[in-house]
Amino acid sequence: MNFYYGGFMQYGTGIRRAAMAMVTASAATLLMTGCQPGADAAETTGSPSAAPAEAAGSSSGAPASAASRPAGDASSTAQGSATGSSSPTAGKCAVTDLKASMYQAAVRPPGTGIGAVVVEFTNMSGKPCIVQGHPTVAGAGNGSPERNRPLKVTHTGSASAVRVAPDGKAWTKLTFVQVQGEADGYCASGSEPLLYPTLVVGVPGAGAHQLALKDGSLAECDDKVTVTAVSAAKPS
Repeated sequence: MNFYYGGFMQYGTGIRRAAMAMVTASAATLLMTGCQPGADAAETTGSPSAAPAEAAGSSSGAPASAASRPAGDASSTAQGSATGSSSPTAGKCAVTDLKASMYQAAVRPPGTGIGAVVVEFTNMSGKPCIVQGHPTVAGAGNGSPERNRPLKVTHTGSASAVRVAPDGKAWTKLTFVQVQGEADGYCASGSEPLLYPTLVVGVPGAGAHQLALKDGSLAECDDKVTVTAVSAAKPS
């Protein structure tokens, strides 16, 4: 508490003494007040409260420097950078993640039918996903995937997990018992050839896809098909 003494100095000695007495009494009053328990508590409580408010304003207005950032923040930042630089974890592909198409294979058994087809799966999900296994195959009509005729599948090749990147592809090859002869053809087993407008190809864990060839229906014998495991390598 500041006192202004200059105004008292221009008067006489008695006034000066009175002024000094007033100053002494005021100081004693202040000293007694300072000794009361509540005064220190009020000052101690009030003084630090400004610091958190100021610190909070600094942290909300601008990023804290590396020196002022807590140790926990530094470790979490490092972990975030490491996570961002690593490959994201991939789950199993869902049926909606994959777009399937089918075309005639370049290498197929001799005969007059289609013989073999390649099924291509494209990851449309925008994130990596995993496919694995040998697909199931059934013959079906147009627009009726639930009304299908399952084919007897023979697996070839080992099945391993295939990580398909966004817009990436995976493949499987289906090889049928070929139709022989001209015109309607015949089956070497003596059975009648069967004609399917579409196939229903089921990917393990990734649903079923109804597919059609662009260049005609698929004729085959004996309702048998050899299926490769889904692979990252494109078959011929």
